[in-house]
Amino acid sequence: MTKRLVLILGDQLSTDIVALREADRARDIVVMAEVMDEASYVPHHPKKIAFLFAAMRKFAAGLEADGWRVRYTRLDDPENAGSISGELLRRAEEAGATEVLATEPGEFRLIAALEDCPLPVHQFPDDRFLCSHADFDAWAEGRKELRMEWFYREMRRKIGLLMDGDKPEGGKWNYDHENRKPAPDDIGFGGPMHFDPDETVEEVLSLVEARFGGNFGTLRPFWFATDRGQARRALGHFIANALPRFGDYQDAMLDGNRFLYHSVISMYLNAGLLGWREICDAAEAAYRSGDAPLNAVEGFIRQIIGWREFMRGIYFREGPGYVRRNVLDHQRKLPDFYWTADTDMRCIARTVEQTRDEAYAHHIQRLMVTGNFALLAGIDPHEVHEWYLAVYADAYEWVEAPNVIGMSQFADGGIVGSKPYVSGGVYIHKMSDYCKKCSYDVGEKSGDKACPFNYLYWAFLHRNRDRFGKNPRMAQMYRTWARMSEEKRSGALDSAERFLERLAEGKRV
Repeated sequence: MTKRLVLILGDQLSTDIVALREADRARDIVVMAEVMDEASYVPHHPKKIAFLFAAMRKFAAGLEADGWRVRYTRLDDPENAGSISGELLRRAEEAGATEVLATEPGEFRLIAALEDCPLPVHQFPDDRFLCSHADFDAWAEGRKELRMEWFYREMRRKIGLLMDGDKPEGGKWNYDHENRKPAPDDIGFGGPMHFDPDETVEEVLSLVEARFGGNFGTLRPFWFATDRGQARRALGHFIANALPRFGDYQDAMLDGNRFLYHSVISMYLNAGLLGWREICDAAEAAYRSGDAPLNAVEGFIRQIIGWREFMRGIYFREGPGYVRRNVLDHQRKLPDFYWTADTDMRCIARTVEQTRDEAYAHHIQRLMVTGNFALLAGIDPHEVHEWYLAVYADAYEWVEAPNVIGMSQFADGGIVGSKPYVSGGVYIHKMSDYCKKCSYDVGEKSGDKACPFNYLYWAFLHRNRDRFGKNPRMAQMYRTWARMSEEKRSGALDSAERFLERLAEGKRV
């Protein structure tokens, strides 16, 4: 009987993954490998590498206990071929296998590598998602605009989640207007569940320290879940203790609290330790039992079956060249302070410090702090994309690229969003306490002491007037700009020019 290899990647840690369902436990061999190609195509955060290696090792052990034959390659194995294709060839020669069963990877880079592998590799569609490529393309076909809100409603209808017959629960599809409260003085939640490293995790941490010690990011303390049981406990902890207030404060930011009421389970979901359905069912059950309000549950579910699925649909629909889109022709280099936190802009410094320590920042920190600044300052969107891909534990190109290239940087020209997500310092001041201790004054609109977000915002609108001047969602902004005195407009533009010159010269800003 011909043997086949069954490839399981580090973000496919689900026992019901299609490649395993198509395999024969009696004759096929599971191949898993820690390879330098995957660990280094961007300088991944050490916590992300450690999380994936530890979770992979535990998943492989679980498969073996369940009767699968597994060939697992550790990064420090002297026979390690260094790439997924190389490991497949090595294991095929060992076992006499002539074919590979695989689940489609989430990055075009890896899809192409498997297509180019000398062995025949059958890539099955990854059906762990609610919306297939074909279903998304069918939904998108003929639409002038692809908007997440309309897609999200289709997904709700499709699966009956938070529905009252054919109507949305509570009479409205979206409760986002209730989810924009500034942070309260006190957060009554201690953050996501932490797990002490066991022997497997400690062994991985030592390996990562030795091999990736120079990467951006703090490895220890390491507290992530690294198996499905722990991930399920982390989910339950969030549902019981944080979901009830998640909605109200999901956009808030606090200098002294890194997690507020956020779940911090996206890394587990994206790696396969949790599934979208069980997460959404748990959230809906909390609403049905009266343990969490509708605005919180709807907002949480929208992130999963709305934004997450929509991002994946955009990525695969737009193709491999999407990550190089740059319709605004932004060419500035990514500032060093994205790696060092060495800036007087407290919101950015604190977000980068948090990213360094936790491999995590929530969606508003990513979108309206580091992303907003990059867009206002005209940073090359591909450099921004590669930074986000490198530094966050939940980042995989299929979900990260549309969020950055499309939503954050508007580099796709409006495929993801109908307008750029830009703001001055007022928004950050409203939603956080960063400005209280900042070296810059959020109340000043121009000058050396003014918040850079303020004048960079107006300079962005000014230089992009031809593109956005007739956008109905930005009309009020341009009317405000037009009503300003010539002195104020000149002051903002001059301040922006001086700031960007200092940035280009590598001076502290």
